[in-house]
Amino acid sequence: MKAVVLMLFALVTAMNAAQDIGIYEMRVYYAAPGKLDDLNARFRNRTLKLFEKHGMVNFGYWVPTENTNGKLIYVLGYPDRDSAKKSWKAFGSDPEWQKVVKASEANGKLVAKVESTYMKATDYAPPVKNSVESQPRTFELRTYRATPGKLDDLNARFRDHTLKLFSKHGMTHYGYWTPVDANKGADDTLIYILAHKSQAAAQESFKAFRADPDWIAARKASEEKAGGSLTVKVDSLFLKPTDYSPTQ
Repeated sequence: MKAVVLMLFALVTAMNAAQDIGIYEMRVYYAAPGKLDDLNARFRNRTLKLFEKHGMVNFGYWVPTENTNGKLIYVLGYPDRDSAKKSWKAFGSDPEWQKVVKASEANGKLVAKVESTYMKATDYAPPVKNSVESQPRTFELRTYRATPGKLDDLNARFRDHTLKLFSKHGMTHYGYWTPVDANKGADDTLIYILAHKSQAAAQESFKAFRADPDWIAARKASEEKAGGSLTVKVDSLFLKPTDYSPTQ
């Protein structure tokens, strides 16, 4: 029954997402101590529906596979930045939402901190699509900090080589974005999410990817052209979808 409900929700969300999505927003919530279950319950029972009501497109909702800090990560879509602003304003002033907040926070606030990053899809990114797979998947959020002035070179390498090699080695593309605001890394940051059969499968895929002669050649050529490494930092975080996430 749960799988059927998720599939129907993913279908409805995918239909809503058929509209042009010009801007994405990645939000990271840090739950107040001991409140992650309550926060997830609020999202599951009320928040996603209210987001949809106010024109926001729900994509994925995840928690880290080793969730030691009460973190919830999710991605929303909008036609444009102005639409996002209007949607959040309408959502925040919705009497139904205000009732939900009051009831759910009767014993204290559920969220200690919120981080928001507005993003645009890269020109090589496949369309972000919600899907419910028959077997559980592990997702991986990867954030690259490009060497100063080398973001275009990094994107070119992903466009021309990396995505094809990821696919070759069994990785599934979910989304590829760059931030739109300077203070969030517009000039030097690439954010993307992959799906894997499991965390162990991800490690095996990356091992094969890094040993692939095509990747070794592509990396060498791109770094010779750019005059050095294209990245100064790479962060990886393994995620599992929440039970209410449109993407599983």
